[in-house]
Amino acid sequence: MSKSSNRFIPADGLAGLKQNFSKDAMSGFFVFLLALPLSLGIAKASDFPAIYGIVTAIIGGVVVSFFAGSRLTIKGPAAGLIVIASGAVTAYGNGNIGWHFALAAIVVAGIIQILFGVFKLGKLADFFPSAAIHGMLAAIGIIIMSKQIHTLLGIDPAVLKGKEPLELLAMIPSSILHENAHIAEIGIACLVLMIVLSYIKHQKIKKIPAPLVVLAIAIPLGQVLHIKTEGAISNFALVKIGNIFDAFTPGGKVGDFVSNGVINADFTAISSNIGIFVQYVILFALIGTIESLLTAKAIDGLDPYRRKSNFNKDLIAVGIGNTLAGLFGGLPMISEVARSSANVSNGAVTRWANFFHGIFLLLAVFIGVSFIEMIPNAALAAMLIFVGFKLAHPKEFIHMWHLGKTQFVIFVSTVIVTLATDLLIGVGFGILLKFIFTLVYGASFKSLFKANVEIKSEGNDINVIIHDSLVFSNLLGFKKYLNQIPNGKNVVIDVSKAQMVDHTSIIAMNGFVADYKDNGGKIEVIGFQNHKQLGHAPTSARVNKMA
Repeated sequence: MSKSSNRFIPADGLAGLKQNFSKDAMSGFFVFLLALPLSLGIAKASDFPAIYGIVTAIIGGVVVSFFAGSRLTIKGPAAGLIVIASGAVTAYGNGNIGWHFALAAIVVAGIIQILFGVFKLGKLADFFPSAAIHGMLAAIGIIIMSKQIHTLLGIDPAVLKGKEPLELLAMIPSSILHENAHIAEIGIACLVLMIVLSYIKHQKIKKIPAPLVVLAIAIPLGQVLHIKTEGAISNFALVKIGNIFDAFTPGGKVGDFVSNGVINADFTAISSNIGIFVQYVILFALIGTIESLLTAKAIDGLDPYRRKSNFNKDLIAVGIGNTLAGLFGGLPMISEVARSSANVSNGAVTRWANFFHGIFLLLAVFIGVSFIEMIPNAALAAMLIFVGFKLAHPKEFIHMWHLGKTQFVIFVSTVIVTLATDLLIGVGFGILLKFIFTLVYGASFKSLFKANVEIKSEGNDINVIIHDSLVFSNLLGFKKYLNQIPNGKNVVIDVSKAQMVDHTSIIAMNGFVADYKDNGGKIEVIGFQNHKQLGHAPTSARVNKMA
């Protein structure tokens, strides 16, 4: 039982395994059905050998489950990191050499994530403005689609090597004209099926993983159309993963890099080009951390038992997973949002569901290779296009417009700059724009990084008065004040004297209010009647009209 609210909390550890075995095993199985094709597709889109997408998911389930600070998240490769992984491989010269060098960056980024957790930087995601983060994710979605559309149409992957996102987008008309008809038929059919299934509201049907339905159509269709033996396309039409033992066999294809053939990461990447190495270590560590934390926070909101994740512990767990995955050849992992949401909806109760999903994947690569290698790559491309579209959905643009013109400008600018340059510059540009708009709306330079908060306490009543401005960059300091407030008090947060309260801060404040009420306290926010709302959405930024 929870002492604060007398709510039932499921047991953890071995007691939780015994208590919830059937529910967690069943959910883990359904998530495995979702994770298998997605892990393969993400690996191929990242220019990694396909089997290593599954290796990452196995590590994320079988190993990371024991260290994780969140109960219901699924750890594994994510579409949001495709752009960084493929970029690292390309930057180091493509092929096996690029892969081995990219792995070294993943290992070091994993160690940095462990340090983030050790030094309690689990609130790192709060520092970044939501418009820039959503802009980054939308840009990633567009980049994923820009490459996978060509794969769906049956274009030889060799033609796409080294092409930038804008070049890939410009190539789409040519790829349509030169499509491989049989592959395109499979790809388009799978994409249409993914779209149709997304509109079905029937609860029992929705529980069936859409990728599983796609594979049930794509594999027979591929056999009927004989794409495996159709001339020149036979080398890229179907998934190839080989034997998992070959990936870890001494003297195998990684023997040129490491004598025992087990450790795939090549750390001569550091001396080969220190600038590229540092760039991708930062990207893997920073973007992976932000995405993982945001997912853990979102899944906490779906947890029927209202448990809260230990973000620092979860970061350490993800860092351990990434260090191991990078050493052995795998993709970077995060707490992945689609699989984690499916985990919750399929009735998972504890971290053992993540463990079981890893176990089922392990069994699949031992006994199901012949089946896996019947999957058309066009089917995986269709799944990834659908994922990319959800990241860059028109609703995201409409939502940002409703939040206000400044949020929309930051969002769209982040998308454009990311597409034209890279993720690091794109996010940096979005943050710079956010700072400029914050100063234009009257926030003092001093308030950008230090929250000006006054706390008055009298008996059971606590008043929290915000001066100057409350914005994304001083939000961590504000939360530190809030976290010092004991449970069970009568709390008033007064924003009447604040010059500006931005969208990111309003979301954080709403979250604190909900949590404080859950723990038996009384809390309200007052003073917004003095402010002008910069958008139509309830969480739009507010600027003081009286100042």
